[in-house]
Amino acid sequence: MSTNSPTVLVVDDEKPLRDFVRRNLEVRNFKVETASNGLEALAIFNTQNVDLVIMDIMMPHLDGLETTRRIRQTSLVPIIILTALGEEVDKVRAFDMGADDYLTKPFGTGELLGRVKAVLRRARWSEASVTNEKIVREDIVADLERHEISVRGTLLNLTPTEFNLLVYMMRHAGKALSHRSILQSVWGPEYGEEAEYLRVYMGKLRQKIEKDPLNPEYLLTERGIGYRFKG
Repeated sequence: MSTNSPTVLVVDDEKPLRDFVRRNLEVRNFKVETASNGLEALAIFNTQNVDLVIMDIMMPHLDGLETTRRIRQTSLVPIIILTALGEEVDKVRAFDMGADDYLTKPFGTGELLGRVKAVLRRARWSEASVTNEKIVREDIVADLERHEISVRGTLLNLTPTEFNLLVYMMRHAGKALSHRSILQSVWGPEYGEEAEYLRVYMGKLRQKIEKDPLNPEYLLTERGIGYRFKG
C-alpha cells in the first residue's frame, strides 16, 4: 500500500457524486482515479496500483457486486460499497462478495473521510503489531509475526479484517463481548452500531474454522450481548 498518497478508485455512474468524492479526497492529498461502471473500473484496477475502491452497486454494464467479486478473485484491496438508504439486503450481499465497508447515500464529507481512513487503517493488519507472539486455542493457532492462522494444521486464507477479528476473539477467549466492543476494537472508534458487519464476518469465519458452521464450537453467539470465543 502507498504510504504517502494512497490511490483511490471511485466508481459511480453519477458524475456529480464522483466529482464530490474526488474533490474531497484530492484536497486531502489522495490520488483519485474515476470510472463510471464496473468494466471501466476493472480496466483501471488491472493496470494501476490502487489502494482503495469506493464503488456504487447499481451501475450499467457491470454492477458493483459483480465487480467486487471479480476484484476479490485476485486482490484483498479494501472496497467500500455505496448503497441506497435502507437497502439492507444489498449491504449483506456486498459483504458476502467481499466488500469491507459501505456508505449509505446521501453521505457527508465527514462520514466519507472517516470510513476511508478506517478502512485503510484496517488494511494494514492493525490488530497484530510487530510481535513474535502466538495464540493457541486448542487446534487453532494464530502466528502474529507471520500474520497467519491455522486450523487443524491448515493455513486459512483470511482478509486483514477477518484476521484481526479472529485474533481479537482468541485473545479474549471465554469472555462474552458486546457488539459495540468488538466493532470499536476491530473496526475502529468510528463504529459501534453496525451489528450486520459482525453477523456477516462471524458467518465467514465459522465457515473457515468450524467443523460444522451451523453448530459452532469456537465462535459462539451470546444472545442479547454479542459473541464469545470458546474459553
